[in-house]
Amino acid sequence: MENYLVSARKYRPSTFDTVVGQKALTATLRNAIASGRLAHAYLFCGSRGVGKTSCARIFAKTINCLHPTADGNPCNECDSCRAFNEGRSLNIVELDAASNNSVDDIRNLCDQVQIPPTNGRYRVFIVDEVHMLSVAAFNSFLKTLEEPPSYVIFILATTEKHKILPTILSRCQIYDFNRITISDMIDHLEFVARSEGMNADRSALSVIASKADGAMRDALSIFDQVAASSRGNITYQSTIDNLNVLDTNYYSRLFDAFLKEDVPAALSIYKTIRDKGFDSHFFVNGLARYLRDLMVAQNDSTLPLLDTDETVKKTMQQQARKCEPQFFYAAMSLCNDADLNYRLASDKTFLVELLLIKLCQQQSPFRDSDGNREGQLRPVAATTSAKPEARPQQEVSVAEDPVPAYQASTPRPPQPQQPKPAVHAPAAAPAPPAPKSGRRSPLRRGPSLSDLNREINSTGSEDNATGVFRKPARTASYTDSDVTRAWEAFMQARPSEHILVNTMRASMPSRVEGDLFRIVVENHGQLEKMTDALTDLYPHMRDALSNDNWTLTIEENRGEGSPMTWNDREVLRHIYETNEVARNFINDFKLSL
Repeated sequence: MENYLVSARKYRPSTFDTVVGQKALTATLRNAIASGRLAHAYLFCGSRGVGKTSCARIFAKTINCLHPTADGNPCNECDSCRAFNEGRSLNIVELDAASNNSVDDIRNLCDQVQIPPTNGRYRVFIVDEVHMLSVAAFNSFLKTLEEPPSYVIFILATTEKHKILPTILSRCQIYDFNRITISDMIDHLEFVARSEGMNADRSALSVIASKADGAMRDALSIFDQVAASSRGNITYQSTIDNLNVLDTNYYSRLFDAFLKEDVPAALSIYKTIRDKGFDSHFFVNGLARYLRDLMVAQNDSTLPLLDTDETVKKTMQQQARKCEPQFFYAAMSLCNDADLNYRLASDKTFLVELLLIKLCQQQSPFRDSDGNREGQLRPVAATTSAKPEARPQQEVSVAEDPVPAYQASTPRPPQPQQPKPAVHAPAAAPAPPAPKSGRRSPLRRGPSLSDLNREINSTGSEDNATGVFRKPARTASYTDSDVTRAWEAFMQARPSEHILVNTMRASMPSRVEGDLFRIVVENHGQLEKMTDALTDLYPHMRDALSNDNWTLTIEENRGEGSPMTWNDREVLRHIYETNEVARNFINDFKLSL
């Protein structure tokens, strides 16, 4: 019985014509051989399985061939070629630097350099995984690499060029090998299948090529695995079953569910995928990759970025043009967020299901009264009878309008009258600089909500004529302790907003009268932070207190600064002035503040 030889070795390239996916590089090497312009040192760089060592062997065999062909390939018939093919050539020496990386190994290599070729013109030394050499071995190799005998050629191969010393790189001609495209791999796998007398679907070979990730050797190994399990009949279904690959048809059906906003269908497809044993994190990454491929397939200019078969490209392009590009941008962002949060999520399934619900609602998400997207989710099964009528955007009631941001400002100049204007906060004016003397002016107050309400009510007669419905205001009673608890709850909900939380902690609200409260901040930066936060603070406080009349004014302290705002120099000055022991200590040792 004939010994079995794996496809990666059986179909290893023996001429430049049989090298897959490196046409430009092999053409350069053949031209160099034909013109006799051979360098003394070459460096072949590239990822695994792209043909670096194979090209080095073909190059070494060709330059020693006694009768090379017209197109620059070895004849494989002369004594030199036969000796190489049979593994008995003394002119071609291979060294694995991963296991021979010491100074002594390189010294032995340098000693062999002194021996001239026995049958041929050159002695070729192929050093594989050269980046594994130690620094000392590199240094001992420098002189020989720079000035070898005229009959010696070095070919270094590596997958990690950045680990090689610059002094080595400067002595070599560098050739960068490309990752092999899926199309080229499919064509070569079809050739191997025909040579082996097997039936192979092109769609199945596409799955194998995608799994190989640009490495032809990996593709051939996976091909052997699938061929063994399917007994030579390589079909799409047998391939995805054997390799445990998630069928892209699931992603295609999910995409259709996103376009139809069919949340139940999307969740059902995800359950089927999970029941088949696929990891949810793997599913999220696969979905993100599929959406990315659809995005690049949508436009003819980006279609070459899609590394797959031409038939698959056309199919994905037709599918991608069913929606706008903005959908893909938002969908990929959601998938990226889910990928980042996956490890921290306590319920992984819920995280993925929430992602699918959001993706289903990207086509027509909720929008607020200003037309901006809202972050909330719509009901999964909404009925048409419950659909609210669209309200005119410009008809805004005081009770329903979001609380505008308040800022310390000068009186607003009169604005031209327009019919039914939307309510906006007064524009902020820059705060005056603090006096250089260190003293601050008295308290300065920003405009309160009551001022804005009076301005809105002054035009209320026109709004009342339109018949806009206004909700009755909530007027529940509350205590100062209730205000404090609601204030602290707002701070606890924002642990990452350190400046805002510290400002609120140092400036607790105090009641002025009735539902009017005030806080005093220490500088203009705090005033701006609190001003920006009012849009969220007002709804929170009013909901917590069940009172829509709760109002807050923000004042900037322009007098003496609070001790909580002192810097280190001010703290030391205070200690020096108030603590006699500390003062004597500083004076005795002649310390300075």
